[in-house]
Amino acid sequence: MFFKKKQISGMEREIFEQADILEHILDVSTDNNSILLDVPTDIAKVVLVASGSSYNCARYIADLFGNIADMEARAIYSSEFLLKSAVPHDNNILYVFITQSGETTDTNKALVRAKEYEVRTLCVTNKKDSTIWQASDYKIECHAGEERSIAATKSLTAQMLCLTLLVLKYASLKGVNTDDYLQNLKKLPDYIRKTYNNREQIKKVAHFLSKYKNLAVTADGISYALAKEVSLKVKETSYINTFAMLLGEFMHGHVAVLNNKFPLIYISDGDLSYSAIKNLNKIKSDYNPPICIIGNSNEKIDFNFNLNTECECKIVKSFCIIVTAQLLALETALYLKRNVDKPRGLNKVVV
Repeated sequence: MFFKKKQISGMEREIFEQADILEHILDVSTDNNSILLDVPTDIAKVVLVASGSSYNCARYIADLFGNIADMEARAIYSSEFLLKSAVPHDNNILYVFITQSGETTDTNKALVRAKEYEVRTLCVTNKKDSTIWQASDYKIECHAGEERSIAATKSLTAQMLCLTLLVLKYASLKGVNTDDYLQNLKKLPDYIRKTYNNREQIKKVAHFLSKYKNLAVTADGISYALAKEVSLKVKETSYINTFAMLLGEFMHGHVAVLNNKFPLIYISDGDLSYSAIKNLNKIKSDYNPPICIIGNSNEKIDFNFNLNTECECKIVKSFCIIVTAQLLALETALYLKRNVDKPRGLNKVVV
């Protein structure tokens, strides 16, 4: 008797490549406690320009610059950057352009516009010799290999790690001891593999979420960027109407949408604050939605599901949250019989 071999999607394959890719990036980009990135050293401000998942990465990294390197940084959508009437162009600013393919049109146009002001530019891309690679003054390769699925998975976490190393590089140039951060990052591939082991639990949550047409994703602080990525992944693979919002802002009127009775996801990269616990409990009391916490939970909250990889380092935890979200989006889409590799109406390179 012959059994037909189960076909797996490109998205699934690429999700499970991530631990090895992150391990490789750490091998080629670090030497003991040194970070092997060629960057300008006299930088005080950073502007990160990107679209889609790359923007969510930029948003996360902008906060990380402030938290670790005590540097001013901001993230801006490529399309929004092109609409600005003026571009800040002090000598101490570094413009960072992030694109998986190196051919994202609005990101490339943003770089061309920045160049008009003679600013220094750095690209983070998965493709050497691409348009953005050739046009940038400094370059960081993601080493993720070709990504066939339209939904960014391995390219995103590769970008996140490369840019986290960039943050640590600048932190060390300012005299910050980054040894503990690097030691924690070296454990990152193993924590990603532990996250893979949560797949059966993730499937149960995905089956539950697949019954709804709407989904709210909330977070606080730096985790807001992760919430935006969770929302995007579910939206582009499952076509479920999702949105991401800071939990505190969500309480100012937006929370009324929960009268329509759909689930709420809360993203948590560390211990929950008093305000987060208070807000989530008020939401449960007033609207009683199903609540799923991705990351650290708290016994004071009445939640329905918790998807978590135990980890003390917040940066490593953030990567685990992203991989959890990717698997959740994959499994939800599979329950809904979506084509996860080629969602309707989407293309890999935005033109």
